[in-house]
Amino acid sequence: MDVTEWDCVVIGGGAAGLSAALVLGRARRRTLVVDAGRQSNLPAHGIGGLLGHDGRPPAELYAMGRAELAQYPTVEVRPGEVTTGVAEGAGFVLGLADGSQIHTRRVLLATGMDYVAPPIPGLAELWGRSAFHCPFCHGWEARDQPLAVLASGERAVHMALMLRGWTDDVVILTNGPAEFTADLPTDERQIAGFVSEAGELVAVEFTDGDRLARRGVLVAATLRQRGDLAAQLGVAMAPPGPLAEDAVAVDAFHRTSVPGVFAAGDLSASMPQVASAIAAGSLSAAAVVQSLLADDVGLPVPPWPNQKENADVTA
Repeated sequence: MDVTEWDCVVIGGGAAGLSAALVLGRARRRTLVVDAGRQSNLPAHGIGGLLGHDGRPPAELYAMGRAELAQYPTVEVRPGEVTTGVAEGAGFVLGLADGSQIHTRRVLLATGMDYVAPPIPGLAELWGRSAFHCPFCHGWEARDQPLAVLASGERAVHMALMLRGWTDDVVILTNGPAEFTADLPTDERQIAGFVSEAGELVAVEFTDGDRLARRGVLVAATLRQRGDLAAQLGVAMAPPGPLAEDAVAVDAFHRTSVPGVFAAGDLSASMPQVASAIAAGSLSAAAVVQSLLADDVGLPVPPWPNQKENADVTA
């Protein structure tokens, strides 16, 4: 076991995790970031709409964040994956995939989520570029192009109307019988696959052999936990929603239902964006610091949400 007792272990080295570690480092807290390197936006050409970094490749942003953390002697970034977690005394013991264990007073979950899209041939290869889940992140690059929305039900209508802010040429692809009635261009044919050239979408191919020329597709992906670590720690989950099946429930201070466990970023966000993740990481880290000061010097802080209040904890 690592003989160091960390003040906080941040699990995840994406936007939320690095942002949290920066605040913790500046607060002189012994902080370990364990990064599995699985950030969902790594395939994207650039980050859209992040002030000061608009269009910057995600990997470059994360490298800049790690470089900033290097100047804080109490912060360490370690590659690896946390696979187990259990409460022990007033803290937690976390197990890594390499068999090592670490002890920490606080845990900050920032692992992100997996974006689960329909298993249609060719779609995965386009993910993060001309196949995307967020019009605010990718709409500008796809402006005035022929686009598609891959979705069903009322969510398809919502997404198509949203996308009309970037282009007038939008077709809803339901990949089967439509579950809605709307005055919007809709194609109910089964999709055989997405056709690309040079890594970008050029057409949607249907099982009848016909093709529809498209340059981008907005996909109704579902966010899901990447593993069972949150469940092992016993944190409550928010009710399933249109975006996430199993988001971690947090309060206004990013506290979960388990005292000492915080969560920030996509795994607890209702609208996953890099800017939101950075803000969540910063706020959650400030809450971690205050909770530590509550233990150490009696700093007054709001009471931790209890099981009865979980219904009021939101994702």
